[in-house]
Amino acid sequence: MPAIPNTSDAGKRLPRVPTAWRNAVATVLISEKNLRNRITELSKEITRDYLNADLVIVSLLRGSLFFTADLIRQIPLPMELDFLGVSSYRNGTNPGLLTITKELELNITGRDLLLIDDILDTGQTLSFVHQKLNELHPKSLKSCVLLDKPARRSHPVTSDYTGFVIPNQFVVGYGMDYKERFRNLPFIGVLRSEFFPS
Repeated sequence: MPAIPNTSDAGKRLPRVPTAWRNAVATVLISEKNLRNRITELSKEITRDYLNADLVIVSLLRGSLFFTADLIRQIPLPMELDFLGVSSYRNGTNPGLLTITKELELNITGRDLLLIDDILDTGQTLSFVHQKLNELHPKSLKSCVLLDKPARRSHPVTSDYTGFVIPNQFVVGYGMDYKERFRNLPFIGVLRSEFFPS
């Protein structure tokens, strides 16, 4: 069962937002320690499920970069790694029409794919990517997301492995951005509401 940040940190004071980020980040939602612990748990689940598989990791650029790197270093299995770029024309923070910006380089036909993404929000991206990857006829296709925000779901899609279920808040850090900023935060924080348009 996915860890819930508010539950796992119950009774504890979350770390303060570092001074450099306090003007934009309201609070730490998931600490570095909780990220590390949950990623270790996910790596064990994935290792168990993919023993003897012809494993290809497909990481969605760019938000899942940190998560992918930390996760696969804890999976002691033979694997290959590829990247898929997906972008959308945006109006503020609302996603628009999706397009592929970087194609896969590996041949994935007949192979076991694990798609890694940073956040499952509306489900539009994951649905789109699943469709595109299935057209390449993999043997199997599963997905692993660091964050799941079910309150925003508009497409009927779920992930096979989930790090944390989070509330409907705008999050940044650990690869996730707002206008390409904040990816380098080592934790996941909640962006201040006044920092972005509604």
